[in-house]
Amino acid sequence: MTKEENCIVLDFLPHGYADRRHAEPTAQAIGTQFFTLLELVPREDITLRQEEEVYIGDGKRDKIRFIKGQVEYKSLTNVAQRVLVETIEKLVRHNEQRFVEFFNKATTITPRMHQFQLLPGVGKKHLMDILDERRKKPFESFDDISKRVKLFPDPVKSVVKRVQQELENDEKYYLFVTKTKKRWE
Repeated sequence: MTKEENCIVLDFLPHGYADRRHAEPTAQAIGTQFFTLLELVPREDITLRQEEEVYIGDGKRDKIRFIKGQVEYKSLTNVAQRVLVETIEKLVRHNEQRFVEFFNKATTITPRMHQFQLLPGVGKKHLMDILDERRKKPFESFDDISKRVKLFPDPVKSVVKRVQQELENDEKYYLFVTKTKKRWE
């Protein structure tokens, strides 16, 4: 099981959900490593800010009392949904090397489909161009991918759109999001 260590607060509801019988302060957040959408309950007298990074790993958590569990995209508040894409983009840019490594190591999923083809805007032509370029030399950055693969859509935006698709829909294949239904502690 892959567990998140840190997450970014998407929305903080200081009085909890209006339609719940036992309302308690709740935050909706996204994990920084596996893009897990989570509901968190803060410690008493803690106010969380939107886009604040909080520690949720094992050991002493200074701001989070417990993790309620995962939340589906459709259950996010309107505020959380609005800041989600921007937050994903910041995470992708901050972890550039991880995603560049994806471009260097992605493989086939089936005999007729490559992982690259799951990225929005990537068809057979871009697939062949990416594979040809990475055979010559591994990619070093998002800029390197953009310069070497002609007419390729912005690699950051392609990754961000794919992460968003994986969060919003029940996809057959997952590249970046860990889709689990395990209860957190």
